[in-house]
Amino acid sequence: MKREAKWWKNCVVYQIYPRSFRDTNGDGIGDLAGIIEKLDYVKELGCGAIWICPFYASSDYDNGYDITDYQAIHPDFGTMEEAERLIEEAHRRGIRILIDMVLNHTSCEHPWFLESKKGRENPQGTPNPYRDYYIWREGKNGGAPNNWEAIFGGSAWTRCGEEGDHYLHIFSPMQPDLNWESPELREELFRMMRWWLDKGVDGFRLDAVCYISKDPEFTDSPDGNIRPCASFGPHFEAFARELNREVLSKYENIMTVAEMSESTPERAEIFANEDGSIFSMIFQFQHMDLDGGDSFKWTHRKIELPALKKLMAYWQTNLYGRAWNSLYWCNHDQPRIFSRFGDAEGPLREKSAKMSALCTHMMQGTPYVFQGEELGMTNYPFRDISEVRDLESLNAWEHFVGNGIHTEEEMLELISLRGRDNARTPMQWDDSPNAGFSDGKPWIPVNPNYPQINAKDQLTRENSVFRFYQKLIALRKEHAILTTGRYEPLDLEDPDTFAYLRITESEKLLVLCNYRAHEAGVKLTEELWSEIQEKTVQLLLTNEEDGSAPVLASTVTLRPYEAAVLKIA
Repeated sequence: MKREAKWWKNCVVYQIYPRSFRDTNGDGIGDLAGIIEKLDYVKELGCGAIWICPFYASSDYDNGYDITDYQAIHPDFGTMEEAERLIEEAHRRGIRILIDMVLNHTSCEHPWFLESKKGRENPQGTPNPYRDYYIWREGKNGGAPNNWEAIFGGSAWTRCGEEGDHYLHIFSPMQPDLNWESPELREELFRMMRWWLDKGVDGFRLDAVCYISKDPEFTDSPDGNIRPCASFGPHFEAFARELNREVLSKYENIMTVAEMSESTPERAEIFANEDGSIFSMIFQFQHMDLDGGDSFKWTHRKIELPALKKLMAYWQTNLYGRAWNSLYWCNHDQPRIFSRFGDAEGPLREKSAKMSALCTHMMQGTPYVFQGEELGMTNYPFRDISEVRDLESLNAWEHFVGNGIHTEEEMLELISLRGRDNARTPMQWDDSPNAGFSDGKPWIPVNPNYPQINAKDQLTRENSVFRFYQKLIALRKEHAILTTGRYEPLDLEDPDTFAYLRITESEKLLVLCNYRAHEAGVKLTEELWSEIQEKTVQLLLTNEEDGSAPVLASTVTLRPYEAAVLKIA
């Protein structure tokens, strides 16, 4: 690959959930050969890197995020030889490969944990070296060591092993947390990561990395919420810097994106700063959590646009010149954005999909496109709990339905709205059976709208969502202002529109987006309106079928779901 410092700043990353991308052997599960088969599709879209969710050996309680061997390939996905060929074929097309690295926990079936749970000593009476690879504590008063609640539900502690101690699991009992306080454990992980980099991968997405250092006292949480107690612990920065020193800094031009759900701009400036001393960028969740409620994500609450605009402006302005962020609406943990923010079931589905894409891609940061997002794929209408595969959703079903909080019908509606499986239904390649994903029975149902929404159709239409994403990605490569320009929000209180400027010394971009199915106006500042009247304005991109720009005035009226970006110079 060509050496290019900080190449990720003007690159768009395509995320692949391999289990649902393309199945080549008819077992109903996507595989590495399927990714290789579709590399030309990714290249045609214009993405310069692929992030692949875990394909390692796994016990599959959480679809690959519970690893049993970091240096082996799950048989469902293929072989190590195919992984090596995937790296080679991607590089031949100028596409970099990022792999998902789960450093906070393993599977409860990982050999390390099987040894760890045997106790503090070996049968010979010598210390068990694997005991400290995980976090073990004695219970209190016949119960757990503290009141921490796991993110996937229930206590964060499970009693296990010959000595009856409890092990910590932030997510699920099947995913015991690794003990980063152990130098031997850290070196095991560092050695493994160097092994993958030596194979030619171009970097890592670091899953849940903000949790690797916990409150060493393991004191009770005021309300049982584990996140404040288990994220950004006292040794996190030291661990992160050691990871950089021992692994990342030894390889040129690699990219690391750190998933930090509890991050702030201040933390981003430390861990994803411009000097690249730790990570390349962060992946934070705040904009995705604006529609949460007392029941976490299981709610009908909608994101209010003014709140979203203020939050995005907060991150854009506070990170400018200090740190680097990720730009995304969709990933394997989120429902489809077009069912969350758009006309998913109506005649303006494609137009609304293009609008939300333009709104994100014109900001500063590295955009991510999750498989099928570039087609405008939508949420799945779950009709029975038997169709659900996601551990988080199944645990929520047990809690809310089991405790009589929601009926089965109500919970299915919430899962169809907010569940992670919405992102994990098979990629819709064409209108043949199973959407061209597999010749066998897919591991999870295919969305019934695949005859209307599929790649084969969109590749034939110049005005499709796919072709619009192509244009967005090309704009980032053509206009340096999208990488370097500062962000200035407009009309923050308007409930219907999202507008902002990108600014350098020599030019400005005006981004206008209408989030509603009716006309809405964006009020320009007097200074901006005067400048527009004096300078040349060029339309760079619009989602209007006729290609026309909005009529500029002191208040710009936008048509339903209209989006446009204009250059002022």
